Amino acid sequence: MGSQPALDTLADKSAEKSARTAFADGPRLLADIGATHARFALQAAPGVFSAVRVLKCEDFDGIVPLLRHYLADHAGVKLQHAALAVANPVSGDLVRMTNRDWQFSTDAVRRELGLGTLLIVNDFTALAMAIPGFGQEDLMQVGQGRAAPNAVVGVLGPGTGLGVSGLIPTADGFVTLGSEGGHVNFAPSDEREFAILQVAWREWQHVSNERLISGPGMEIIHRALAARNGVEAPARKAADIIAAALESQDPLCLEVLECFCGMLGAAAANLAVTLGAFGGIFIGGGIVPRMGEWFAASPFRARFEAKGRFSSYLAEIPTYVITAPNPAFHGVATILAEHLRGRSGANTLMERIGQLRHGLSPAEQRVAALVLEQPRLVLNEPIAELARLADVSQPTVIRFCRSLGFQGLADFKLKFASSLTGSIPVRHSQVRTSDSTHDLSAKVIDNTVSAILRFRDQLDVRSLERAIELVSRARRVEFFAMGNSRAVALDGQHKFFRFRIPTSLYGDSHLFKLAAELLQAGDVVIAVSNSGSLNELLEAVDIARAAGADVIAISNSQSPLARKATVCLAVDHAEDSTDFLSMISRILQLLLIDIVAVGLSVDGQHGEAQGDDARRLLISHLDS
Repeated sequence: MGSQPALDTLADKSAEKSARTAFADGPRLLADIGATHARFALQAAPGVFSAVRVLKCEDFDGIVPLLRHYLADHAGVKLQHAALAVANPVSGDLVRMTNRDWQFSTDAVRRELGLGTLLIVNDFTALAMAIPGFGQEDLMQVGQGRAAPNAVVGVLGPGTGLGVSGLIPTADGFVTLGSEGGHVNFAPSDEREFAILQVAWREWQHVSNERLISGPGMEIIHRALAARNGVEAPARKAADIIAAALESQDPLCLEVLECFCGMLGAAAANLAVTLGAFGGIFIGGGIVPRMGEWFAASPFRARFEAKGRFSSYLAEIPTYVITAPNPAFHGVATILAEHLRGRSGANTLMERIGQLRHGLSPAEQRVAALVLEQPRLVLNEPIAELARLADVSQPTVIRFCRSLGFQGLADFKLKFASSLTGSIPVRHSQVRTSDSTHDLSAKVIDNTVSAILRFRDQLDVRSLERAIELVSRARRVEFFAMGNSRAVALDGQHKFFRFRIPTSLYGDSHLFKLAAELLQAGDVVIAVSNSGSLNELLEAVDIARAAGADVIAISNSQSPLARKATVCLAVDHAEDSTDFLSMISRILQLLLIDIVAVGLSVDGQHGEAQGDDARRLLISHLDS
């Protein structure tokens, strides 16, 4: 397989490649719990799985009876740590399964089973984390393409639902994407798929990819194609459709598989272009591996590359079927190992609280007991409620946090969240008038961090390279901006002036046109505007372009300003600017200015004229 060197680069980073010595604290419980089947194993050492068992979920009325049934055969084994992958989004303590009528509290299950650690992760997050440990024997490549080293990887797979995830290499490991991409809208590519969609519309107003590219979806396709072809065919389960197609060469079932694989190819292509997944797209789940070699000759790869102007882009991206048995075990084991090793704060904070507990004051011990017994509750409740539950004063809660070395409750909660989940959960949280200073501070920071991470993933590197090139050879640079954007332009003016580039700023709309009329070829205008629709600014940009100057827009990618500019550095963060200042958008705009400034330093086209100030600017960014 031509892409193996890139996979080896990933594998070198995998925790599962460590020495296969037994765990000092005993075996670990691992599980991959889907809507139909639950797979269990005990891990005695890295990469060593024993007591593997598959149970049917329908035989149990909840997750605790399911776990107890498996553990009944291992009553003599003392378990401290467990990690479960579930076919469900995981956010917070309460888990409600999508395709099975189960819900449970992670903390309650941990206490009931007497575990020190219980991690619950999305099943495709676990599958994504397994990929770095796969070898050539664990994969079947479909089509051409070569994986780029240290590149983003996409993962998807049909089973009872359609799982989607991604894997981003970092300097010290990997970041997985907790995605629910299977629920994006299904888009038909031809009349046949439209006919299938019409059948699905009779049952659901919203038809997602998961409704059709899954086991139940294959059954809908079978029913729809039978009606479309005028064929009398009994209803079949997905496994029976696959068997009839591959073993009996049933024409209708073969058409169902061809249609299904084409739909999967289109979904895989969408994931590839969304993530920029030059590390490859990996297909898991319970359905595709059953098709074996037939899948390699199916319409999957042709549909994957059928992307119009982006066909050559996708032709470079390899696609693989994961053929390893119980692949999610490797991923969930890696996540648990990293959690316990303390790479992200891991389990050490809980252990530290337990060790220091008896050295605290009696009142602080009550706070410690609350934290150890109900850690998720401590994360979500304000200080007043924590004080009430622990029967202490609010200052005692603060003293407890400071006894552990934290500045206060907000600092403690941030680190404690990381210790419980292995990562800091980042999402948008609405600031409320009743929030304390601690809570509103945490929400503002979390919202900003979330926006920056999304911004990073959507960054158009080619546009940035073009902008850096334009500024690096500019005769002069002029900033046009008004209102809140003027602060961004002022920052850019100061930075670029330190590169000895003649730079000026116009913050009055009446001056835009006058300034633009004085420009000529070799000049660059940097126009900063959230809306990108100010008439005076747009007129000035037209005049500047007519005079031969280039225009760099820092604006919404769909704005009139973006369409008129030579290049657009897009900031597409949505904020209500009618009543509030666009705070996060301003931060993202400042980041673009910083990236261009550092790019100028690295580029070095201004030679010695950069001066010591510019070099100090570069060093400060590299050190930060």
